[in-house]
Amino acid sequence: MSSTTALPTSEDQRSDEPHLLSYPRFLKRILWLATEGSFGFYAWMTLLTALSLVGLNAWANQVAGGMIGTNMTDHVSWGLYIANFTFCVGLAAGGVMMVIPAYLYDDEDMHKVVIVGETVAIAAIVMCTLSVVVDLGRPDRFWHLIPGIGEFNWPVSMLTWDVIVLNGYLLINLHVVGYLLYMRYLGRKPNPTWYIPFVFLSIFWAISIHTVTAFLYCGLGGRPFWNTALLAPRFLASAFVSGPAFIILVMRVMRVTAGYTAPLGPARTLVQIIRVAMVVNLVMLASEIFTLFYTGGAHVSAANYLFFGAHGHSGLVPWMWSSIVLNLIGTVLFFMPSAMERSTVRIVACLCCIAGIWIEKGMGLIIPGFIPSTLHEIVEYSPSLIEWKVTVGIWAFGLLILTVLMKVVVSVFGGQVTPEQPTVTT
Repeated sequence: MSSTTALPTSEDQRSDEPHLLSYPRFLKRILWLATEGSFGFYAWMTLLTALSLVGLNAWANQVAGGMIGTNMTDHVSWGLYIANFTFCVGLAAGGVMMVIPAYLYDDEDMHKVVIVGETVAIAAIVMCTLSVVVDLGRPDRFWHLIPGIGEFNWPVSMLTWDVIVLNGYLLINLHVVGYLLYMRYLGRKPNPTWYIPFVFLSIFWAISIHTVTAFLYCGLGGRPFWNTALLAPRFLASAFVSGPAFIILVMRVMRVTAGYTAPLGPARTLVQIIRVAMVVNLVMLASEIFTLFYTGGAHVSAANYLFFGAHGHSGLVPWMWSSIVLNLIGTVLFFMPSAMERSTVRIVACLCCIAGIWIEKGMGLIIPGFIPSTLHEIVEYSPSLIEWKVTVGIWAFGLLILTVLMKVVVSVFGGQVTPEQPTVTT
C-alpha cells in the first residue's frame, strides 16, 4: 500500500537542496512561464517574432548579394547599422542610473526595481552586438578576431577594446540578474559577496562602454568632425537621458500590462537625472555649434552640410533639426511639474528625448563624419530598404528578449514562481 506525502517545505530545508538540483528546476520553470501568457502577450510576441524574421531574411539577402544591397559606399562606409549601434550602447550604459542611486546612495525604493535597468542593459547589449554583426560584409570571417585563432590586435586597436567592454558588461549584468532571480526563487536573501562587487564593477563598466565607443570615433584623425574632446562627455550625458527615459517607459508598460506597480520614488529620481543630463547635453551641443561655426576650421564643412546643406545637398538637414526640436520639446516637458507624476506628459517627454537622441547620435553624428569625404567630395547617404528592415528586425529581437526577461522578473518577484514542493512515495 502506498501513499503520497509532501515533504516539509520550510525555507531551511529548501536551502539545503543542492544547487545542482534546484537550478535546473529554476531554469525549467522560468522558461515555461516566460512563454505562457494572455492573448495580448501572444499577439505581441508573434508580432516581434515576425519582424525579427523579416529582418533576418533581409540580412540573409544582404549577405548573399553583398553590401551593394545597402546604400553604404566607399565614401560613407558606416550607416544606419553603426548609428543604431551607437545609440544602443548609450541605452545599455543608461541602465547604471538605477544602480547608482540604489547601491551608492542606498535608495530603498530603487532597490526594488533596479533589476529593470539591468535587464534593459542586457537587451540593449544584444542589439549592439547584432548591429555590428550585420555591418560585416563577410560575417563568416569573424573568426579572424578570435584570440588564439586569429589576430585580436589588442591593445592597439580601439575596436578590440570595444569588444571587451561590451561583452564584459553583458556578462556582468547576466550574472547579477540571474543571481538575484535565483535567490528570489529560492526565497533566500542574496549573499552580498556574490553580487555587490559585480554591481559596483558594472558602474565603472557602464561608463567605460560609451567612453570607449566615443574614443573609437574621435581617435580617427581622418574624420575631423569627430575630433572633439567633448564627444565622450556628450555620449555619457545623452546616455543618461535615453537610458532612464527608456526604463521609465518599460516600467509604465509593466504597470499597465502586468500590474507590476513600482514605487513612485524611482521614476521621480530618474526624471531628475534626465533633467540634469539633458541640460548638460544641450549645453555641450551648443558649445560644439559655437566652436564649429565661429572659429571655422576643418570641422565646419561637415557641420555646414549637416545643419544647412552644401552645394545643393541637404539630405541630413531635416534629420538634425528634427533632433534639436525633439530634444528641446522633451527637455521642456521634463521640467513641467506633471512630469514628476504618472502622466501623459512624462511619456511624451520620454519618447521625444529617445527619438531626438537616436537621431543626434546616429544620422546627426555618424553620417556627417563621412561627408564631405577625405577627397572633399559630397556623396550623400540615406538608408536602403534592406537596412531599415534589418534594423527593425534587430529592435524587434531586442524587445522580444526584453519582454521575456521582464515577464520572468514580474513572475519571480511577484511570487508566481517558487520552488516546487517535492513529493515522496511511501
